[in-house]
Amino acid sequence: MGKTGRDWTQIYAIYGMDDWHTPVFLLIHAIIFSSLSVLFLLYFNPICTFFESLFPALPGGAARFSAGFTGSVTALSAVCLFFAAGNIFYSAVSLHWDMAQRMVSVVNDWSTVKHALDVGCGRGILLNAVAMQLKKEGSSGRVVGLDRRKTTVSTLRTAGIEGVQEYVTCREGDARRLPFADNYFDVVVSGVFLHTVGKELGHRTVAAAAERMRVLGEVGRVLKPGGVGVVWDLVHVPEYVQRLQELKMEDIRVSERVTAFMVSSHIVSFRKPRQHMVGPWEVRLDWRCYNIC
Repeated sequence: MGKTGRDWTQIYAIYGMDDWHTPVFLLIHAIIFSSLSVLFLLYFNPICTFFESLFPALPGGAARFSAGFTGSVTALSAVCLFFAAGNIFYSAVSLHWDMAQRMVSVVNDWSTVKHALDVGCGRGILLNAVAMQLKKEGSSGRVVGLDRRKTTVSTLRTAGIEGVQEYVTCREGDARRLPFADNYFDVVVSGVFLHTVGKELGHRTVAAAAERMRVLGEVGRVLKPGGVGVVWDLVHVPEYVQRLQELKMEDIRVSERVTAFMVSSHIVSFRKPRQHMVGPWEVRLDWRCYNIC
């Protein structure tokens, strides 16, 4: 199953959805609003009569306008809800798969990658894309999937279905304090995860932004000098670019805008500078985040 192009039914059959409640909730409400709009259309005259009896002081024609306006808003709301449900489902399944393929294509040579990390791996779409790339290139490397939730069993199951279980290991942990040594990974990736860090503090608060920046600092810390980072995320990408510039990352690139989960998203790629020598002393770079709050 190592194909890069797949039908959404294949992807959904393997990975499912992490948050299926949201599109189902939107879909139910879309059906309710659609039904109401159809009722307004079928029983328009009785509804106008009801409006006239309810508000007898209204001038002539006002009741028909009110009924028509209410029906139109109801129908428009149904269309918007259907679109939102469809976009969220598409973003979580087909788009997630496509963006994972784009992310792994950023790395030029997977055959030299020995250690890779997926931060916030979830059910493993991006994790397994990395593993399939390692397998395709004949690499002896391995990819670690880190998630704060207990998803190890389901993630390893999807790796088994994809035939890359020998390339994948999973670990539970906090992305703000990565349980790995400095300068360990050749590649670090993360897909639509970073924006969820610190959400308990409010998405737009300074405290939440500081938590997200801490994760970027940790990514920089565990990357080897010359290692590559690739992040696909929503909304906060300008903050990430600014933080990466502060960390003196090199070759920072931002993809074109892609609508995902009803908001804008981008892929950000970067490279950690290589350590170098100045005279007899080696310059050591410390990528830990201190006092960023």
